[in-house]
Amino acid sequence: MSTSMSYLGHARALLTLGVPLIGGHLAQFAIQATDTIMLGWYDVEALAAVVLAGSLFFTFFIMGSGFAFAVMPMVAAATENEEGDAHIRRVTRMGLWISLMYSALAMPIMIWSEPILLSIGQPPEIAQAASQYLSIAGWGMIPALGVMALKSYLSALEKADVVLWVTILAAVVNALVNYLLIFGSFGFPELGIRGAAIASVTVHVTSLVGLMLYAIRAFPQHELFVRFWRPDWVAFAQVFKLGWPISLTNLSEVGLFAFSAVMVGWLGTIPLAAHGIALQLASATFLVHLGLSNATTIRAGKAFGRGEVERLKRGAEVAIAMSILFAAITIAIFLTWPEELLSLFLDPDDPRKPEIIAIGVGLMAMAALFQLFDGGQVIAHGLLRGIQDTRVPMFMSAAAYWPVGITSGYLLGFTLGYGAIGVWAGLVFGLLVANVLLMWRFWRRSLPRLQAQAA
Repeated sequence: MSTSMSYLGHARALLTLGVPLIGGHLAQFAIQATDTIMLGWYDVEALAAVVLAGSLFFTFFIMGSGFAFAVMPMVAAATENEEGDAHIRRVTRMGLWISLMYSALAMPIMIWSEPILLSIGQPPEIAQAASQYLSIAGWGMIPALGVMALKSYLSALEKADVVLWVTILAAVVNALVNYLLIFGSFGFPELGIRGAAIASVTVHVTSLVGLMLYAIRAFPQHELFVRFWRPDWVAFAQVFKLGWPISLTNLSEVGLFAFSAVMVGWLGTIPLAAHGIALQLASATFLVHLGLSNATTIRAGKAFGRGEVERLKRGAEVAIAMSILFAAITIAIFLTWPEELLSLFLDPDDPRKPEIIAIGVGLMAMAALFQLFDGGQVIAHGLLRGIQDTRVPMFMSAAAYWPVGITSGYLLGFTLGYGAIGVWAGLVFGLLVANVLLMWRFWRRSLPRLQAQAA
């Protein structure tokens, strides 16, 4: 295609790729929500244990997924240059290799997690139940990271619709197995928290098998699993070099939100409840920006592979504009109907509801600002990953999330006494700084360098 592709053409291409990716993220969100709801019905202590266990699992999972994310821009670039099918096979296979190796390192922590949970001050009964869950669910780390690598591979080949349908299937399987094994329905044993863990592993294995079968059938020329055991240390090093900064960036962002919950928890149960609800709403809408970011990575990777800098620049402008447009819609909704949105998560007869909503309305105002800056920084990450620029953005993000975000959140929330709203204002400030730094990196450093190389 010509490098003079119109803005409308870029928008259409971005949405064609982005909508299935957004749907896939929302389906994954539905899996987590189903676990929370069903265990909440079963037993409150089981719910608390799985929330704790899920946080530990997710922290290690999102860190390991950086290597899977690295596959996406590398495959996208390879589709548009002379490296072609051979390089696609090499980087995808080594992405799977690194994911497997990382899983092997993380597994002991999952299986023997109780001492770790006790050491960070968790109640013994909750730590024991969480460890019981992780001793089973931890085995899901292996297929879960394999799924992430194959999702990146297929998405970069513009088969995001398959990723969507596999994730929807996984959500259905998860709900069914949860229902059968948590509650002991239809003659199955009532396993409670262990049933939820078995459901989790079942979902990951089902997804992995489905994606493997599709990849073999749809792209036989890649021979992805033929002589899979053969190492390719050059491709291994390329994936590792691009992936480890993404892993640490993911870890620093997850840590930012985890520690914000700890700080709000210091303020008491009611602020923490309001924080949890507002964060759920902000997370659900953030998934739209994340899907756009993934699509942006692929589109940028293709332009990068072709050496078409003007196409890359125009595509970047469209992606940013689309993120801002969605953020504007979300801001309007969050500011217009905050009480109605918060009430969806609360028992109408709960006597604490007015207090939770009073705090939550302020947090929803912060969440509105959140949308603009969080969306901007994740789009910037998508652009930079597309052109395989990850190391400097890692340092920029870490500095914005922690020294800026956490410190300002503590100062505003506790030193100046603004409470939970102050903590969230710190998050907003950290994301704003990340947005500015990452956009500056793309527009003032990376893009001019590519333009100079193309001249």
